[in-house]
Amino acid sequence: MKVSVIVPVYNAEKYVAQAVESALQFGEVHEVILVEDKSPDNALQVCKELAAKYNRVKLYQHPDKGNHGAGPTRNLGIEKSTGDFIAFLDADDYYLPNRFDAEKELFKNPKVEGVYGALGVHYYSEKAKEQYYELFQDRLTTVYKKHDPKDVFPGQMNMLGSFGLFSIDTLTIRKEPLMRKVTPLFKKSLRLHQDTEFLFRLSYYLDLYPGILDQAVAVRGVHEDNRITQVDSKKVKPSTTRVLLWKEVNQWAKNESTIPAHIKLHITRMHRSFEIANAPVLKKWGMILKYLVTDYPSIRSGLYNINFRKYLF
Repeated sequence: MKVSVIVPVYNAEKYVAQAVESALQFGEVHEVILVEDKSPDNALQVCKELAAKYNRVKLYQHPDKGNHGAGPTRNLGIEKSTGDFIAFLDADDYYLPNRFDAEKELFKNPKVEGVYGALGVHYYSEKAKEQYYELFQDRLTTVYKKHDPKDVFPGQMNMLGSFGLFSIDTLTIRKEPLMRKVTPLFKKSLRLHQDTEFLFRLSYYLDLYPGILDQAVAVRGVHEDNRITQVDSKKVKPSTTRVLLWKEVNQWAKNESTIPAHIKLHITRMHRSFEIANAPVLKKWGMILKYLVTDYPSIRSGLYNINFRKYLF
């Protein structure tokens, strides 16, 4: 295996060295690609020092030296990669020593196009733990049992009951089918949840297999300045960002002729649920009355959505 590890870097001067060194411990890691996204802190200088220190570390910025967000930043990293496999690592997270144990065996089968595993959690400070322990606790982010690749996409769509989640930090993909089957890669239109949208499409186009699900293979670093942590903890209203996520997923599904009709309908209902939940009060109830008449099942599916219920009631 020759793995290219893609690390988007933004406002992570305190953490990026740990991330890089956690990836360099593996002989399978061919290169660590840092893409610095105009950080307001001293992350660029730290990245330069890491690239000078380690010959497997390569540093890039966007051509205009601007800030483009995690999606385009990961895309640039993939474009610059030279390995046969792609893995991802956020700059404030890190790999554990078992990160590629399952991959080394599973990828011997050419039918395996991707492997995912379990993500642990680490609090960088007592303040971060006090603020976010209720959200993450000490539990794994994982898929709860081993699934056939054909079930991963409907599982992520909440169509198989209690499926669970996997993180992009625990994902390893064969580069050739990724580049051939998944277009676009990460969408530029999403500043948040672009990794979730990417994983939805990826699990539809590629055969993704379970790796280690009962032990962490990578760790999410939780700190006060993590943007997605602020969304998940309600510092940023999550329904607002998820309306945009499900709008993108819904548009993609409508344009993808091979997605079964019942899955397209489910995606439309998920989008509609978040759309209603995020609407102003008067508009919200107008939409509910409209859909009660024209599409009662959408309202019914929305009532099973915890975010929909919370913002509706």
